[in-house]
This record gives sequence, structure tokens and C-alpha cells, in this order.
Amino acid sequence: MKLSREEVVHIAALARMSMSEAEIEKAREQLAVILENFEILKEVDTTNVPPTAQSINLQSVMREDIPGESLPAEKVLANAPDREGDLFKLRPVLE
Repeated sequence: MKLSREEVVHIAALARMSMSEAEIEKAREQLAVILENFEILKEVDTTNVPPTAQSINLQSVMREDIPGESLPAEKVLANAPDREGDLFKLRPVLE
């Protein structure tokens, strides 16, 4: 599918890109090849292919969350700059 110079200039304007004449011509050729590839893809029979948002099955890469024993409060608060009882003491964020 051939694109005109004006179509490429219009596309560049929509993308807020400024292009030299050489860049317009190069983009025209490259966009034409991309559009030709889409025309080829239109010929593929997809009648028995269910619609999907992913081309591969997704699986979680995170490990299962297994509860365990917590650290004792004294160990957790050992390096706290300031504390009040078993709590971290911080400056107020909102007054």
C-alpha cells in the first residue's frame, strides 16, 4: 500500500514530529512496508482462533505467600532512630 507524502506529513503532525524531506521519504517507504505486511496478515484464516489479549499463557512468577514467624519487637526496633514502647516514633507527616 503506497502512502502519499501528504499522508506521511499528516501522520507526523499528529505525532507532533517535524521531519526533513529525506525523513518523510524514508518514513513513507517504511510505513508502506508495514501496511503491506498487515495486508498479508489479513489473509490468514483465524475463524477457529479464539480472541485473546495475550499471545502466550501467563503464569505468576511470584512464590506462594507462606506465613512464617515474625521477628520479636525488640529485634525489629533495635536500629530505630526513635521509638515509643513497641512502636516507631516518627515526625508528623500532616499537621
